[in-house]
Amino acid sequence: MKKENYPQGVGWNKLPTKLSRADFNRYVDPYLSSGKRGPDNKVSRYKIFNYILFVLHTGIQWNKLPIFRHEISWSGVYYHHNRWSKDGSYQNLFESGVQELLLGNKLDLSVIHGDGSNTVAKKGAMESDTVDTNIRKV
Repeated sequence: MKKENYPQGVGWNKLPTKLSRADFNRYVDPYLSSGKRGPDNKVSRYKIFNYILFVLHTGIQWNKLPIFRHEISWSGVYYHHNRWSKDGSYQNLFESGVQELLLGNKLDLSVIHGDGSNTVAKKGAMESDTVDTNIRKV
């Protein structure tokens, strides 16, 4: 595979860990749901989304999330993440991004890697797949 086929120096192979406000308003905000009732959030959805990206990038526990000036609690950030996950906002965001890349002829399926390393563990298995290893208590 030739290196000149890919853009250099623009971070094309890195997941974003923080979005600019302009990128958030253009690409993300239209697809995130907002509350219908109650008061408006004191913290912008832009900041909440960047907190979520930080947790997903670093893998830290939600209750260890470093919040700037105590503007929102970690549970408030998790609440938004959980709501957007369950109501299909993330799914809509993903599908619209793929659609935009497809329409712009920028979708390169030759660099997609599927990870099939997740396996289901079944209780009560008689033997392990590894030779000479019995996982049942004796």
